Order: sequence, then C-alpha cells, then structure tokens
Amino acid sequence: MQVTPNGHEPIVQPRIGADFTDGKINLLGLSRDELKDALRDFGVPEKQLRMRTTQLWHWVYHRGATDFDVMTTISKDMRALLKTGFVIERPEIVEAQYSNDGTRKYLIRFADGNEAEAVYIPEEGRGTLCVSSQVGCTLNCKFCHTGTMRLVRNLTAGEIVAQMMIARDDLGEWENPTEGRMVTNIVMMGMGEPLYNFDNVKKSLEIIMDEEGIQLSRRRITLSTSGVVPHMERCGEEIGVNLAVSLHAVRDDVRTDIMPINKKYNLDAVLSACANYPGAHNARRITFEYAMLKGVNDSDEDARELVRLMRKYKLPAKVNLIPFNPWPGTEYECSDWKQIERFSNIVFESGISAPIRTPRGRDIMAACGQLKSASEKKSKAEMLREQAAANEAAKPQSAAHSSTGLT
Repeated sequence: MQVTPNGHEPIVQPRIGADFTDGKINLLGLSRDELKDALRDFGVPEKQLRMRTTQLWHWVYHRGATDFDVMTTISKDMRALLKTGFVIERPEIVEAQYSNDGTRKYLIRFADGNEAEAVYIPEEGRGTLCVSSQVGCTLNCKFCHTGTMRLVRNLTAGEIVAQMMIARDDLGEWENPTEGRMVTNIVMMGMGEPLYNFDNVKKSLEIIMDEEGIQLSRRRITLSTSGVVPHMERCGEEIGVNLAVSLHAVRDDVRTDIMPINKKYNLDAVLSACANYPGAHNARRITFEYAMLKGVNDSDEDARELVRLMRKYKLPAKVNLIPFNPWPGTEYECSDWKQIERFSNIVFESGISAPIRTPRGRDIMAACGQLKSASEKKSKAEMLREQAAANEAAKPQSAAHSSTGLT
C-alpha cells in the first residue's frame, strides 16, 4: 500500500456518474480505445469504427466542437444518431477573473458540485496553463493556500482535459487550432498532487499530446510533484513530460515542518529519485521550485546548501525562486527582495540557473500557492451577506421592506 504523510494512501471519493449526462456518455475525456468501444457498444458497424473514431476525435479535440451538428464530415443521419447516445460537455465556469497583468483564473464547477481552479498566464512568446489534478489536497504544506483545503477527490481525465478546453474556448483558439496558439504550455501545478492521481493525469496528458487532437508536445508539459518518490520514475517512463519538484527547503527538519510529506519521502529519497528520472539531462533539466519564506529558508547558508545538494546528486537542475504569495491567515512573509536577489546570485555564481519568478495574478489570488476554490475562500460573514441578499431578492415585492432578510 502506498502511503501519504499521514501514513495512508489518501481516500478519495470517486465521482458518481462522471462520464454520463442524462444517461448519455460524455465523450470528453475518453481515450481513443474507449471512444471506439463506446461507438461499438452503441451499434456503430465494425467496419466504420476506425473512421468514426478518427472523425469524432478530430472534431472534439482538434476543433473543440461541443455540438454534433457542426461536424460536417459526418453524415446528417449519423450525427442525429450520435446525439441520442452521446454529449460533448464542458464543466461550468462559475467565475472567470482577469488580472491587470493578463492572467486569467477560472473557477470550474463539475457535475457533482465540486470545484477546482485553473490559471492561464501569458508571457512574451508563450502562454502557460496551470492545471489542477484534484479537488483539494492531502499534503497540508503550511505555506500553500490549497493545502488548507481538505482533499475531496481526484479529478477524472475528462475533468483535467476540460480545463485545457475551457481555456482555449475563452481565448478563442479553435478557429486556428495549431497556428498562433495562446496556450503553448501546460504545468500540472494547480490544486492537488498529480502523482496521487497518476492514472487520470497520464490519460489526460496522452489526450492532450495526441498528434491528431490538441497536439501539445510533451516538451511543453511540466508535471510538478511534492516528491511522491514511488511514482516519479514511473512518470518519466510512462508519460515522459518535464519534471518539477517542490523543494522549498534544503534541510530535512525545515522541510518536514513546512511540508509534512518529507516525513515519508525525505530530501535524500526525493533527490535520489530526481537523479534517476528518465530523460533528465542538461538540455532537459529538472526544475526545483523554492518559495522564499522570510527567516525560514532564505539565508545565505541555505543558498550554499542548495548548491551543495545539486552537486552531490549530480542533478541537471534549474531552481525557480518564488517570492512567497501571501493569502489570508498565513503565518509566513515573503523574503525581502534584496535577500531573494542575494540568494539567486549565490546559486547563479555556482553555475546553476536560479531565476526569480515574477509573481503573476496576485490581484485575483491566482499566483503560485494561492489557488483555492471560491466556496472554500468565503468567510462566514461573506456567506451570510450573500445569503441575506439572496433571501431579499426572493421575497415578494410587497414584503421587501418588512424584514432584515436574515433568517
């Protein structure tokens, strides 16, 4: 049995009826083989299965279609038949927020009412979509807002792929699916630990990388893990995407304090797994994420120890220094800017790249470590105000002034 920092594999509730809507199968998230099997079970003749699978795959994943009527390469009779057994549905966008710096954050509600967030971050020459893999998180990292949520469940492959589809919908990318695209990269760095949802993450990324669909190269996909050692090598072998590791400390006592997973997989175990990660080399370096926490992990001594560890394990590494992004109730502060620069310079001078990540989307709580579904963020007072407003709006007009609206 695999274990978590608390001693057990996280128990997550499966989504009931995740692939069905009103008795119809939702095609979004099906693999090619699953799509072919669904068509076979529906009664599509065996000799047509390959053609129909290819056609539907193209329309769903290359063209972003959500309506069978637009699939002009499929006969009208077949389209009418498909509509009786299948749907192509996105989850609901509860809220889309747009930052002053161009960052976009989507609060997405799934069919069972649970929510997760995805964030699009535009930069010069690229656009990165930060994707969630779970509703909530089990890791309880003390500096991470998402870590204060309880783990509800894993996202299905369809729900993970849907985050990509929703972003492309919002950005208007489907008209020219592969030219001038705005979502050029994906990072599995949203809510949750991707390696605790390995099978669904693998399936979703295979759909996204498919050469006849969305066509995103594995070189443009990065999976971030807190260091789930048993699945790290498997990730390299079976998915083959870039690896990022949430390091955040260079001594076991500090890392254990801020990241409880270190009790199970300590620095030696994590860095050894990094050294053995399939495909890692100087041209494809492992990224280490390091949140700069004032007085916790930001000393000159910490910087030198970081360099020593990279050399000890002979790691082809890049270190992303992340100015800590505050959130309500946190006990941590961001390191002083001069100290962040000093830390970066110490690492740079050793020959290891250590750029300082520019905070993005702070004004909409979309920066690294700030994601948390809106329903979890609301204070009791906010919820009471919203309930009062809803109650007031629901009253008959003649009674509108006879009560405070609070019940």
